[in-house]
Order: sequence, then C-alpha cells, then structure tokens
Amino acid sequence: MEQNKNDNLTVWQRLSQTFGPNSLLNQDYPTYKLDRDVLLKTNDKLEFERQKLQAQQTMYLAGQWAKIENNLYTQAVYYEPTRLASFYDYESMEFTPEISTALDIYSEESTTPDKDGKLLQIYSESKRIRTILEDLFINALDVNTNLPMWIRNTCKYGDNFVYLKLDPEKGIVGCMQLPNIEIERLERGMAAKSVNAEVDPKQKGLRFHWKTKDLEFNTWEIAHFRLLGDDRKLPYGTSMLEKARRIWKQLLLSEDAMLIYRTARAPERRVFKVYVGNMDDKDVEAYVQRVANKFKRDQVVDNKTGNVDLRFNQMAVDQDYFVPVRDPAAPSPIDTLPGGQNMSEIADIEYIQKKLVTALRIPKAYLGFEEALGDGKNLALLDIRFARTINKIQKSVISELNKIAIIHLFLLGFEDELQNFTLGLTNPSKQADLLMVEVWKEKVALYKELVAEIPKSLQATSATWAKKHIFGFSDEDIKLDIQQIRLERAVSAELDNTATIITKTGLFDTVDKLYKQVTGTTQVGAAAPAPPPGGDMGMAPPPGGEAGGVPPPAPGGETLPEEKKNDNLNILLESDDLMGDSYIDLSKGKNSLGSIEDELLKLLGD
Repeated sequence: MEQNKNDNLTVWQRLSQTFGPNSLLNQDYPTYKLDRDVLLKTNDKLEFERQKLQAQQTMYLAGQWAKIENNLYTQAVYYEPTRLASFYDYESMEFTPEISTALDIYSEESTTPDKDGKLLQIYSESKRIRTILEDLFINALDVNTNLPMWIRNTCKYGDNFVYLKLDPEKGIVGCMQLPNIEIERLERGMAAKSVNAEVDPKQKGLRFHWKTKDLEFNTWEIAHFRLLGDDRKLPYGTSMLEKARRIWKQLLLSEDAMLIYRTARAPERRVFKVYVGNMDDKDVEAYVQRVANKFKRDQVVDNKTGNVDLRFNQMAVDQDYFVPVRDPAAPSPIDTLPGGQNMSEIADIEYIQKKLVTALRIPKAYLGFEEALGDGKNLALLDIRFARTINKIQKSVISELNKIAIIHLFLLGFEDELQNFTLGLTNPSKQADLLMVEVWKEKVALYKELVAEIPKSLQATSATWAKKHIFGFSDEDIKLDIQQIRLERAVSAELDNTATIITKTGLFDTVDKLYKQVTGTTQVGAAAPAPPPGGDMGMAPPPGGEAGGVPPPAPGGETLPEEKKNDNLNILLESDDLMGDSYIDLSKGKNSLGSIEDELLKLLGD
C-alpha cells in the first residue's frame, strides 16, 4: 500500500520526502499527544496514579518543547540585524591585505590538488556511480573553478548559498551563486512570522527565503555551505573573520594614529631669531609676522580686481618658529629643531598584529609580518594547528557536497545507491601522519620491552596483556590477530616449498632454446675427428650408426628433441623470428665441410 502511494508522487514530492522533516534522517521533532477522550479503566489505584503522573509529565514535556522552539525562533530573529552588520564588516576587512591574504590561504590550502591533479576525490565500489559523480562535479558544477571560490566565500562570511539547477531526467545540470546577505534560512521550530516572510505554522521542513526577491526555496534547491563554530549564530555559520573584527578595527585606528604622528612630527623645524632692537612691545608681534610672511608668502596682484593676494610660497619654509630678540649679538640666528626621534617604536602596532594573527590562526610569516619560512614546504605541513583548521573547513564543505551528490543520484533513479560513495578533499598536511608514526614507534618499542624475555626471570608481561593495554586491542581483536598470524605462517611455509611445487615456469624458454647445450652434435668451429685407418674395412660404424656421430632417427621417423639439428649453430641473431626465413642458413657451409671430408677419405684410402 505504501509502495502504491509513493508511485503516485512526482519526483519532486519524493525528493521533498527524502530531504524533508519526515525523511529517514529522523529530522522531525518529537510530538507529545494526550487523548483526553479515552479514560483509563482499571481497578488498581497504583496503576491509575502511575498513568496519571505519566500524562502530566507528557504535557509538561510538550510545554517545554514549545518554549524551546519559540526561543530558537527569537534567537534567529534577533540575530538577523547583527548578521547583516557583520557582513558589512567582512566586506570592509577584505581591503586589508593581511586578511585578504588569509582568505586566499584558506581557499588554496583547502583545495590542494592530489598527485593526479584532482581537487575532489570520488570513491565508490560501483564504477557507474563514480563516473556519474565525476561528470556531475567536473562538468556540470565545474568544481575545479568554483570550489576554491565557494570555500573562500564560506570562510569570509561563514555561509555560502548556491542555487542548484535541477532537471527531472538529467539531475543537477548547473549552479548559480546567491548573495549571502539576502538569503534567510528558515529552520524547523521557526513557526511564526519571520523578519521578511510569512511562515506557515504547519510547515516543519527547512526552507530558504530570498528577501529582496520574495522567493522561497526547498532544502534540495539550495546548497548551504556553512562553518559551524558558534551556537549563538545558529542556524547560520561562523566566519573565520568573526574573532578578528574587533582587533581589525583597533589595528586600523592604531595605524592611522601612527601615520598622523609621523606626518606631524617627522619634518625638522627651524627657529628664526628676528632682531627687534628697542621696538615697542606692541609692535613686535606685527613686525615678526611681517618678517615671517616674507619668508612664507608672496604678494600677488589680481589683474581683474586689483586686489593683493598673499599666496603660499611653495619654495619658502613652512611651519617654522620666529622668535624676537633684542640682543644684536645673539648667537646662531637660525637654529634647527630635530624631528620625531621615536619613529621606529611600533610595539603597540606589533601587539595588535599578533592578536590579529591569533584570531586568523595563520602563522605570522605567511601574512608578511616576518621573514618567509618553510623552504617551499606546504603551510599546513609546518603548523599542525593550521592543518586542523583546514580539516575543519574541508569537512564542512564535504558534508554539503555529499548532499549535492545524493540529490543528483536520487533524480537519476539511483535511490538504492545514495550511500555508495565517498567524497574527499586532499589533506595538505602530512604532519599528522608523521606524528602518528612517531606514536606507533613508541608503542612498538614499549611492546617489545614488555614481552622480551629477561635472563633468569620471566618477561615483564604477556603478549596478550601488552596488546590489550598498549595497542588497545579487545579480546576479540587479539583472537583474530592470533588466527591471522597462524595463517600467515602457513603461507610463509608454502612459499618456502615453492621450488618443489613449481619446477619450471617457462619464463626463460626463449633464452634456453638459444643457449642450451644440444647433445650428439658437432661443436661449431671444431673439425670433425678423422676415422681410424682402414675406414670401413671390417670395422664397426661409429656410435650413432653413421659417420659424423649423428644418431639415427627415432622409431616412427620422428626426431627426439635433443637430436634436432640447429642450422644456425646457436648463433643469437638480431631477428626474433628464429625459425622463419630471416635467419642465416649455414647448411651450405656444413655441406662444403662434408665434401672436404670425403676427399680426405679418398686420399687416405689410396
């Protein structure tokens, strides 16, 4: 019946059921029901009291859940203005070179290519599923280009919303980036009027709302990448720059104050001593000012109006001191005052920079505050703490990529293969692996010391105790390990007995065919031995039945393997076709040697 009901649903309705609150993921919140129409009929007073108490507790829990649900909604509503204000700060922080570099480092380290040059690794027991997902991520979504930007955006804002273009037959065929500041996430429990959207109280599933466009999306239409790090910001993520917002503002103020001080105090000042003699005190100030104006300003007459304009003289000395003196013998009429002497004191700036680096969790050397380090090595390889930060980012991204892959497989009809794959990003750090190797070395060394025999005494512990307390083996693991050791010893014994089982592999047949010594044939280059005097005068023929020591053919006309003639006389030729027409025929040379032998026999017979 349930199967027939599902058959009447569209693919989008079935997709909503899969990702909705009533899905197999058990995302629906608990419901507490108390049917007041049904009375408990019992003669046991204790049973009645127990059922009554249980009903009261059930109603209490239902009220508790309603309060918590309302609190989640209130938290999300009040956080919305704070979230928008933080987004404006993130945009401004982008113009600080250190922070912009930090975001680039997050993105680059999280998308390090593997040895094959792939950013995203796809593992599946089914070759077909792996091919489908490779086509999805590489061709349809173009993760080689989009994934670094998605990760950078996620690290910057804490959230990244990607709209998925869906086709009922082809699955996911494309994607589009949505503006983070305009997308609102409506979680379950927010069954009230949101800031910009009227929410149906009966709607319990997750939705997304585009505030400026007044559009609402289902959970399977939006891929929401988020970094979960602060529960106060739920249901949204936490930016990697959140902890650096206050420090960034302090750094800007400190740098501006430093520049203002340097601008005001850096130039040198000069003191001009103006001789005023016995001039009246009331006229001294005007006289000194007139002298100063001669140094700093020129009189310019406007041709149109005839007015005199005292314009600033760029070549004159500015912001100097003019002091009247009455002693004509005053020494050094012009003195020079030095500029700021503590220009190199930037300890306060460095202090704030250290706090900024601490908030970003990136080594100082890679943000330009210190000399470059690393000898070309990977950043995450040098700092294990930063490697953990990158792993956190990668896990957040992979969780949403898994959701995208499941939606794609569901639309293509692979509902039974939704879990038959694993996605992974390259871990840029080998430092964790090296640390693990060191730990295992120490464990193995300790294990050997405990199970080693002590002369004239017992070993420290048994192997079973050492495996359980050092390696963390359970009793079942120890039994399985002992069985595996026994099987491996049996395999080792079988390998030692290989020579008696396999006498010849045939791997060297070609070489043996060329260089194997053939019995019963004349060695190449050696003269044939002469027969004894008398030739065939009553003497038996040589062994083999004929002159030259050639054995007779085997019964049936076939030649035995060791009696086969090799016309090429065991010469290794350049051609691999030894038995074809390309080998050198030396039979003519042998025939000529036989003619010479016959002539010699005739001469000896005479």
